Amino acid sequence: MIEIENLTKRFGTNLVLDRLNLKVPTGQTCVIIGRSGCGKSVLLKHIVGLLKPDRGRVLVNGKEVAGLKELELNALRSKISMVFQGGALFDSMNVAENVGFGLFEHTRISQKEILERVEESLSLVDLGGIGNLMPSELSGGMKKRVALARAICIKPEIILYDEPTTGVDPITADSINRLIRSLHDKLKVTSFVVTHDMRSAYHIADQIAMLYKGKIILEGTPEQIQHTQDPVVHQFINGLSKGPITEAIDTFKEA
Repeated sequence: MIEIENLTKRFGTNLVLDRLNLKVPTGQTCVIIGRSGCGKSVLLKHIVGLLKPDRGRVLVNGKEVAGLKELELNALRSKISMVFQGGALFDSMNVAENVGFGLFEHTRISQKEILERVEESLSLVDLGGIGNLMPSELSGGMKKRVALARAICIKPEIILYDEPTTGVDPITADSINRLIRSLHDKLKVTSFVVTHDMRSAYHIADQIAMLYKGKIILEGTPEQIQHTQDPVVHQFINGLSKGPITEAIDTFKEA
């Protein structure tokens, strides 16, 4: 479903992605882990065509994203949903309007059918019957669930998640992880998740890949990642303050 080949991206003199390679099979959940600022969100933006590679290419369903014309790119994006870090709900719209936004704006489906899809999507995230509430009336966890409902309302083939458990307590984070896994199993979508929350990664992933210094340095199943002997990955997944990652930073500062 998603193929990334030798993807390279610079911002000025800062090399963010360096000949990165990755494949995500159809129907699987791939979790990208790595430190804050390592380029995970930059990678997401290449998948939806918000950024173009300096070198290399990104293919979705066999089509090179950067080579698509505007209409083709819009058609591709209609099959991709994004769940943003903070939910990104529109404060001036109620829950139903937020969840159905993509259908209201970009399809000719009747209002009745859209509202039926909205209620169906809300029910899938255990929030049926709250369509008339405003975002200000929701808890942080409920906002995350509404964002998930909006993502699945268009019936996408791919869902991209940007730090889905950031900003919520551990109990709410666990419920969101279970929900992501449940939606994946029910809807059979391909999911691409960026996070530094290892509990979340282990729970939802079929495949985990570590992004470090612009490259994928290791990928495997959650069990393989947990038992890795790679010192960089070992330091990151165990949250250790000492190891090759911080030693490299200290060496750079001294230089």
